[in-house]
Amino acid sequence: MSENMFRDRILVITGGTGSFGNAVTKRFLETDIKEIRIVSRDEKKQDDMRHEYQAKYGDAASKLKFYIGDVRDYASIEGAFKGADYVFHAAALKQVPSCEFYPIEAVKTNVMGSDNVISACVAHGIRKAIFLSTDKAAYPVNAMGMTKALMEKNVIARSRQMSENDPVLCLTRYGNVMASRGSVIPLFCDQIEAGQELTITNPEMTRFMMTLEEAVDLVLFAFEHGNQGDLFVQKAPAATIDTLAKAVLELKHADNGINYIGTRHGEKLYEVLVTKEEMARAADLGHYFRIAADNRDLNYDHYFTKGNPQAENYGEYDSHNTERLDVEGMKQLLLKLDLFR
Repeated sequence: MSENMFRDRILVITGGTGSFGNAVTKRFLETDIKEIRIVSRDEKKQDDMRHEYQAKYGDAASKLKFYIGDVRDYASIEGAFKGADYVFHAAALKQVPSCEFYPIEAVKTNVMGSDNVISACVAHGIRKAIFLSTDKAAYPVNAMGMTKALMEKNVIARSRQMSENDPVLCLTRYGNVMASRGSVIPLFCDQIEAGQELTITNPEMTRFMMTLEEAVDLVLFAFEHGNQGDLFVQKAPAATIDTLAKAVLELKHADNGINYIGTRHGEKLYEVLVTKEEMARAADLGHYFRIAADNRDLNYDHYFTKGNPQAENYGEYDSHNTERLDVEGMKQLLLKLDLFR
């Protein structure tokens, strides 16, 4: 995509010290962007990020501004939005086990926090905001997915209320982003270094595979092409967890064993990126799907009496029916990561 839309603009990234925030920052810091504002609640990560970018990027790092704030607390984040143009909302509780044990905390951050971000966007005339979601929001079975699904519903609901001069609110939904914080690939690498067996839940479990660079591409595509309430999904290959583990072992020239521990609470056998209901109105853009907002009003006939006879003709887009990688294909994808270069 053209990066000209960010020339002399100010970008706010909530949760900006995480994997996505760093990837977006690295992509744009040395362009003509005016300023990147990192909003997060962890001063240690902000300090580490500040020093890392000063060392690597020199004068360009002066474009980076840091704001301590928690999306749960509107007053703490509002200042970061003043005078800004674009927002990428990545702040979230995203660990499945912790959200299972503390679901209300997930609601506070993932649902109410994202609503605070929308309110700040409206209050300060943001042009466009992209909200990061997850495949776990499609047919959710765990608290993390449920709260992200509610976030999606709320973004779309509030997008309906926007007037011509209000922010454009869009969503992006990801599968597994390889080597992001909390993902399984760094765990496998740590287990190899420690001489331990690699722990696998279910060898037949499939997951979408995409790099952080591809994740950033999806966000930028949404910034450039998104209309009010749009949800964007990138088509991605998938692999079984067993294939992934074997590919990591081969690339690390390791002979650690594999310990099959069984499916954990709240995990799916496969992930869905686009539900069959969404596929009924999805536009195929080649490398991406665009799912326009469901803009039915509160005329309940649309829900109870009229229906959509075409809905049964569509199937979901999931990690079992997408392109399936073998060990060699998985290795080629892993070689794009710094961990394996």
